[in-house]
Amino acid sequence: MAVVAKTATPWGPAELVEELMLAQRAGDKRFSSVVQLLEAPGGERLVRFAYATSGTARRGPVTLRRRDLERLRAGLAERPALAEALGGLGGGG
Repeated sequence: MAVVAKTATPWGPAELVEELMLAQRAGDKRFSSVVQLLEAPGGERLVRFAYATSGTARRGPVTLRRRDLERLRAGLAERPALAEALGGLGGGG
């Protein structure tokens, strides 16, 4: 049986459906931008952007450079539900 990851949102609990982590670096700092597709109990889908340091998600602004956006698009090609939730940003284009 698969373990379903649950998370809290301002609208209540949600399940993690898909997740994409983009490793980034600025000078000596290493972190990841995280894009998550969540599903609320009623079936509503939510997309959350965050950043992570040492594997721990943090709140705050997420900044992506052009090359990060290219990697985001490539990663979304392998996560169709998340790409669909973002309006079809995947597709390798």
